Amino acid sequence: MIALIMAGGAGTRFWPKSRQAYPKQFLSVSTERSMIQLTVDRLSPLMDIKDIYIVTAASQVSLIQDHLPHLPKENIIIEPFGMNTAPCIALSVWYLKDRYAKDTPMIVLPADHDIKDEKAFEEAMRFASEKAKLDGLITFGIVPDYPATGYGYIEAGEEIEEGLNSVLRFKEKPDLDTAQAFLDQGGFYWNSGMFCWQLSTIMDAFETHQPQLYQTVEKIADKWQKEGFDADISELYKEMPRTPIDKGIMEKAEKRFCIPVDLGWSDVGSWKALSQLASKDEDQNHSKSEIIALDAKNNYIDSDKLIAIIGLDDICLIDTEDALLICPKERSEDVRHIVDIIKERGLNKLL
Repeated sequence: MIALIMAGGAGTRFWPKSRQAYPKQFLSVSTERSMIQLTVDRLSPLMDIKDIYIVTAASQVSLIQDHLPHLPKENIIIEPFGMNTAPCIALSVWYLKDRYAKDTPMIVLPADHDIKDEKAFEEAMRFASEKAKLDGLITFGIVPDYPATGYGYIEAGEEIEEGLNSVLRFKEKPDLDTAQAFLDQGGFYWNSGMFCWQLSTIMDAFETHQPQLYQTVEKIADKWQKEGFDADISELYKEMPRTPIDKGIMEKAEKRFCIPVDLGWSDVGSWKALSQLASKDEDQNHSKSEIIALDAKNNYIDSDKLIAIIGLDDICLIDTEDALLICPKERSEDVRHIVDIIKERGLNKLL
């Protein structure tokens, strides 16, 4: 079993803490260890560090080495620049294909998820690696506990065996009524963005469903073979279609499986999501510094200053040296639009 951790994202929804120079996966959110360190920790009962690989943008390599000093240098797979999940997974698979047998189970994980039940996670990964021999593409469906509108959904089909279902279809992020209907009907799970398959299975899937991408990554592999893994592949890499793995492969594949899991999972996709993981006082306020709160509840404060708030409920206040964000928790997903505006205004020093 091997694992690939995708760690190339910019984490724009965590601005102003998450920046291009220090993205979300390197932040410490629920413990003193960073999210990427916790992701590797979670895998340690399953495999040796030599079988854990990180795919990341060239600009983040030094951060990876700082946070994971025991990770072998050759286990960092470098994207010339960020693309999308299908290109970065394809690049990684072709990097690994001559290092491991083609029937090796491969787990693919984002670097920035929070998982409370690590024992359940371990059991699910072991089960998936065993079922990868069925030559299908496995995704992990999170058992939903409320009608979330911020996640895509997986509709499970027939039970192949206990704990393993076929996949009927993938559904985009729904509105609230649709999400509630999914829960009422049953058989729907949040799409976790975690996968498992054999190396040969995903290679065949790329050849079948993404022929342009397949041809490009074959050219990259040829260049690696001739010039070594330090070869400049940027011109080839930018030919890749910027396709997410869900749309590019999972929605098109015929042999797909879902393993329903209950892991205490969160993709920590916004300041609101992070606030739900944070410690709180008796008024359900969280603050890393001293706080004086008068008639103020359910607030998330990240500042090194003493913060005084009066009559405010359900807000996020994020204070950094050069920027201050204040927003209702329910609008925290919109932070990415602030980042877009900053780009439009050419305020690059704030990114």
